[in-house]
Amino acid sequence: MRKALTFSAIALASSMALAVPTAAFAADATPTVQSSASADVTTAPVGLELSASSGKPGDSVQISMQVPDGSTGLSISSEALDNVTMTDGRGATATIAHVTDGDYGIGLTGTGPDGNKIQATANITVKNGTVTPKPTPPPATAKLNLSQDHGKPGDKIQMSMDIPDGSTGLTISSEALDNVTMTDGRGATAIIAHVTDGTYSVSLTGTGPDGNKIHATAQITVAAGKPAPKPTPVDPGHYKTPKGSVNTGQAPLGWLPSDAANHG
Repeated sequence: MRKALTFSAIALASSMALAVPTAAFAADATPTVQSSASADVTTAPVGLELSASSGKPGDSVQISMQVPDGSTGLSISSEALDNVTMTDGRGATATIAHVTDGDYGIGLTGTGPDGNKIQATANITVKNGTVTPKPTPPPATAKLNLSQDHGKPGDKIQMSMDIPDGSTGLTISSEALDNVTMTDGRGATAIIAHVTDGTYSVSLTGTGPDGNKIHATAQITVAAGKPAPKPTPVDPGHYKTPKGSVNTGQAPLGWLPSDAANHG
């Protein structure tokens, strides 16, 4: 009987000894599960994806965000993006900015539902970002036509202008013209001024529809129309013989040396 009791006591003691760590393990299980749940929130995947990895200034880009539910204060920023607009809480749209060619980072920041900061990045390559200035268009072509290229003071002149549609500020000027009057936007009239005979320039100036200056010239020759009178030839029968020695350096006939003494 004594041996049996001893065994039973040992068995009971052993059973109690084994039960202690088992109970301790069971007690630790609950905190482990809570810690795991908290880790899932903190380490929930965060990502940023773009509809295109490259583009040129002005292109539209769609952005999707992978963030935990309940995240707040989400913001996307990049030197390479303009007009960033959040859409449904998990997406955004933007326009590639006018920047020089190169690779640019895009950053997503915010606060997770557990209060921890979240962050994600992506890259975009901008091509043809260096804007090449547009070449200056050549001046708008224009032409000035005169109804006649010569005339006398008081004559009326008709003028027509070959100019681009939409030209403004048109002016015709010349030293040789008076009373210049624009007619229908493509024509003009004028009177030849009382100026000396000669050839004069007539200028057309204005502004084309592209904002560039237009210029054209023509020439007009002014002549009074009355030629200078020519000397009338003398009839040989009307010639007169000059008396004395005209322009010969010789003294007139009949001159005596005593005349010099008398004049002295």
